[in-house]
Amino acid sequence: MKDINKKALTLKTLNKSNVWDLQENDIFRLLDAAEKDADIKDNIRHYTDIIKSAFDIEEIKVDRPEIVKKYEDRGFKIGMMRIDESQKVKMGIKKRPIMRVTDLTYENIRHITAAKLVEVLERNFGGGWESLSQSIQDIIQSGFDISTTTLPKDRLHKPGGMYEKKVADGFEVLEIAKGAWIEAIFAKLKPEVEKPHAKLDQDRLDDFDREDNDEDEDLPEIEDKYNSVDEDDDFDEDKLTEESYRTTIEENPEDLDLTVDDVADEEDY
Repeated sequence: MKDINKKALTLKTLNKSNVWDLQENDIFRLLDAAEKDADIKDNIRHYTDIIKSAFDIEEIKVDRPEIVKKYEDRGFKIGMMRIDESQKVKMGIKKRPIMRVTDLTYENIRHITAAKLVEVLERNFGGGWESLSQSIQDIIQSGFDISTTTLPKDRLHKPGGMYEKKVADGFEVLEIAKGAWIEAIFAKLKPEVEKPHAKLDQDRLDDFDREDNDEDEDLPEIEDKYNSVDEDDDFDEDKLTEESYRTTIEENPEDLDLTVDDVADEEDY
């Protein structure tokens, strides 16, 4: 997230998604800026709960230099924080790291890069994409375009193949060895699309209803010949032909790497 968007955030606009865009110093800045807001003071626990969804917060009960140093060595930023309407204490705040696939959530998935996702996947499993639980796959795919392929080692990086095209299109890739084969997992952050919100006032909706009713009154009655059932008609299975069926191929034919060695001679069958 750009710095200008960080500065626009306040505790009142903070939620469990955009809080992942902030760092420790940003949290202390928001808390300081909210000191004179009575509404925030009355609901400070609500805002701290949101912060805790992305940050570890620990109270420093023994305020001695050596104790503070230990917190800093663990990656905590130290500052004063209000814990209720009347009390401020010294606190340590640290952004929660995303290290394992179980750290991924619908709130933070769009706040990491594709390179970071590949790093997390590489650290957590060696069984391939299908080894992930369906719930983790759903979380990842809510924020990233994911595709996979499994090919022999000597064919994965073939010029003009899927690997080369995906990398050129901006995908990060994780390669997982499976004996003489390699599974490649491609990941690219999905563009964020805002859904348009159409608003129509009630008078306009009423106008639409009246127009629809007027049009219905002018329409001639049409006999339904398609949904009627003729008891004398018998279904003839012999009339079914190959044209009655359709086969769909999900693979892009241009991506298929079929060679003479890959296709069996029909005379062998």
